[in-house]
Amino acid sequence: MKKDNKRVIYWLLTGCVLIFIMVIVGGITRLTHSGLSISNYKLISGTLPPMNDVEWQDAFDLYKQYPEYQKLNTHFDLQDFKDIYFWEWIHRVIGRFIGMVFLIPFLYFVIKNQLSKATIKKAIMLLVLGGFQGFLGWYMVKSGLVDNPDVSHYRLSMHLTTAFITFAYTFWVALDLMFPIKKEIDEGVRNIIRIGLGILILQIIYGAFVAGLDAGFIHNHWPMMSEGKFMHETVYIEQSPLYKNFIEGKSGVQFVHRTLAYIVVAMILFIWYRAKQLILSSNQLYGINALLIMVGIQFLLGVLTIIYAVPVWLGVVHQIGAFLLLTAMTFTLHRFSK
Repeated sequence: MKKDNKRVIYWLLTGCVLIFIMVIVGGITRLTHSGLSISNYKLISGTLPPMNDVEWQDAFDLYKQYPEYQKLNTHFDLQDFKDIYFWEWIHRVIGRFIGMVFLIPFLYFVIKNQLSKATIKKAIMLLVLGGFQGFLGWYMVKSGLVDNPDVSHYRLSMHLTTAFITFAYTFWVALDLMFPIKKEIDEGVRNIIRIGLGILILQIIYGAFVAGLDAGFIHNHWPMMSEGKFMHETVYIEQSPLYKNFIEGKSGVQFVHRTLAYIVVAMILFIWYRAKQLILSSNQLYGINALLIMVGIQFLLGVLTIIYAVPVWLGVVHQIGAFLLLTAMTFTLHRFSK
């Protein structure tokens, strides 16, 4: 029986699509401040939402015991609670569904001897990443149930970045099966793309910092961070030591995120320029052109998101742009790798 057949590729790509949907719903959950609406974790019974008025009231009474209601949402009635409950519930349900989509076909393919040893090892790593991602989701929510009615931006960043990395690795494994034959490549360009990927991941981390600190709601001007002042003049020093302003201060975190955006654009322009000096395959050419187009779109989305002070729909689209840019970077690196 042929191993690593098309069904395995479809399985992996289905996982990619589901992670993409998961990230979108996660973005909506964050932007609508819905992430702390379910304050307990029940793996099996929590799959179903409250089914009657009594269960809804019990869930609402539980929510009232935690800081978000006590400090921010005392004006909420049951309907308000239901509105935020929906997004967190659907986010968790999709997470459970992704786990099933990865695990059940994996076991089937192993039993049917349809996976090579290399693919089995990679699939086990995907399962580990998926489980870790679920743990980080719980760990993140837990941080908002103690004193501060908001999740830790560090834990939010870990949760989001792990989702992006899990997607990228799943996509990479699928690409390994789609393109089993590799050609000789220019190691210099490949290494530049690797550096570009590292910078992009750092930018994704800082995007999560901005989201976690609600830093997008200040300095809503571009290219200046505030009217009449240039960017470097408006990074307000709020904490000591100085470095904390760039990992915990709203002004500093937004400043770093903006600065990294310029660096990502410059890096991708450099990748495109260096790659164009080579004789490229059609897939390599597709990859670098997709990078150039996506970074332009994503930069524009970032500017608009800041100018309009992060409306929910634009914040979600900006997150989708980051996802597609990572997809293009992953594909391009794969096509320039041995």
